[in-house]
Amino acid sequence: MVVRSLNDIESLERVPLSERGLACSTYEALREAAERTPRAPALSFFADAADFKRTHEWNYSQLFGDITRAANAFDDLGIKPGEVIAFILPNLPETHFTLWGGEAAGIVMAINPLLEAKQMAGLLNAAKVSVVVTLAPTPGSDLWLKLVSQLDQLPMVRSVVWVSMEPYVDEPVRGALKSMALKERDLHSGIAIHDWQSLMNTQPHTHLKSGRQIRPDECSSYICTGGTTGLPKIAARTHGSEVFDAWAIDAHMQPRSNVQVLFCGLPLFHVNGQLVTGLMPWTQGDHVILGTPQGYRGEGVIPRFWEMVEHFGINLFSGVPTVYAALLQNEWQGRDLSGLRYAICGAAPMPAELFREFERRTGVKILEGYGLTEGACVSSINPPHGERRIGSIGIRLAYQNMRAVVLDDSGAYLRDANLDEIGLITISGPNLFEGYLEERHNQGLWIDIDGQRWLNTGDLGRQDAQGYFWLTGRKKELIIRGGHNIDPKQIEEALQAHPAVALAAAIGSPDAYSGEVPVAYVQLRPGQTCNVEELEAFAHQNISERAAVPKRIEILEALPLTAVGKIFKPALQQREIAKVIQQEVGRLGLLDIAVEVVQDNRRGQVACVKAGPDQEVLAPLLGRYSFQVEWIN
Repeated sequence: MVVRSLNDIESLERVPLSERGLACSTYEALREAAERTPRAPALSFFADAADFKRTHEWNYSQLFGDITRAANAFDDLGIKPGEVIAFILPNLPETHFTLWGGEAAGIVMAINPLLEAKQMAGLLNAAKVSVVVTLAPTPGSDLWLKLVSQLDQLPMVRSVVWVSMEPYVDEPVRGALKSMALKERDLHSGIAIHDWQSLMNTQPHTHLKSGRQIRPDECSSYICTGGTTGLPKIAARTHGSEVFDAWAIDAHMQPRSNVQVLFCGLPLFHVNGQLVTGLMPWTQGDHVILGTPQGYRGEGVIPRFWEMVEHFGINLFSGVPTVYAALLQNEWQGRDLSGLRYAICGAAPMPAELFREFERRTGVKILEGYGLTEGACVSSINPPHGERRIGSIGIRLAYQNMRAVVLDDSGAYLRDANLDEIGLITISGPNLFEGYLEERHNQGLWIDIDGQRWLNTGDLGRQDAQGYFWLTGRKKELIIRGGHNIDPKQIEEALQAHPAVALAAAIGSPDAYSGEVPVAYVQLRPGQTCNVEELEAFAHQNISERAAVPKRIEILEALPLTAVGKIFKPALQQREIAKVIQQEVGRLGLLDIAVEVVQDNRRGQVACVKAGPDQEVLAPLLGRYSFQVEWIN
């Protein structure tokens, strides 16, 4: 069935979900796909963008075989249902084998490899991890060094599994890797270290030795969410939620050609990389191209991306706005991009001008969507065969309800928001997670609406008459820098530890490349003196995550407060939008440009700009930002 509108979604739902024949677990979903097309190409991996035509290949039979071997290897390490395997890995085939094989054995936890060592240890302890899979000692990688520095603080971890880069490098480098690993083993002889390939070589590939029959409501994975700094919340997800979301995304994209080729460049510790360019295509018989251990960040990936599209016949890829901005800086003329149908954008709002420019110059259709870890991955997306409304996050997926609601002062449901009225975005459906691992994080998470449990997403938005949703703000205040979540509390707590600081507020400042960058405003204690340079140095010393260090710190005589004394961040956000516009005005050397940023009940923060004849040159520059602009005559 073709999905063009909300009416088509409702038509899909006339068939009960129970009659759709969805698999009970991610493992069964992958098994069914392997049985349908065992010899079809499933996975191609290249380790180096400079030699991307040199790939390592898996057909569906081989892919499922390695996933099964991984599950059996974890069983040999004593993993039982309910026990946790964590991976701290770059984008490798073994990362996928760990992920899906681990879900067949126990619960899999993805750890962001960019985190600091102490943050990793805090998460591993919070989740009671038993086995950690990480990269073997490798030149240029600090993953093993981070982990080993914390192992004495990880009493629950009983085994470490090393994944080596040996299969993907030339012979001289293999010898160096082996030598490096031997030295590290000798240094840490008291640690139970297992070699990935040795474990895999002894396992059957046709069946689970445990004989496990997995139910849809059993926990499959732990995903960290809520920020890259401090200790993020740990979301517990189920097999049923992941299988459903993969199916529902594909149903939204119908009709499609028999086989799609998808490029995976987003990190595999993130749900988009796992589901949109992993589980979803592999349950449909598609072919995934996994590009370098660093994904889009890999050297040469962006500069040679259009060449890769032509060579592999890529039909779809997923990225964040920074990826699209970078791709426009590279030449694609003369390349055959005829097979490239769609590009999915999520994780951060896409500036309207970037959207238009990318489509106009490449001919590729962008599908903006919305999702969150707590909802498996995707909750809404613009219909590929219907109207794609720029700036909208599209229409909801089938069988997953979504609405904007108004809450009372106690946080209870009061009513549905009217059409085009801003409310709190809530979702309900089979893609919802079970909750956060730590009970205190679940306070205020669920909203009761007529006896049904709805998720409080923390996002503000509206729904129009055709069922399209539009985000207007974030109640949860996360700063999204290039698709990465940054919790402002971590910045604020670090700055408030400075003896001269009385109050600190961190917000996202609009950025044409990253979407947002963190900035901070501080108010000093009475009688204290301090300059910006001192505060910036203090921030660098006390904020461990580099992406969260404020790009700019400003000292104000007094931070704006609400009537009850809370810091009023919307006023600071308005100040930042106005500052960005004035910077663009200054770059162009324009004069007599009037700017006022206001809170609009329907659209959120809106910049009202009076530019006269200069609107023509200013409009394209402001269109690169995600804030709304209204031009005043």
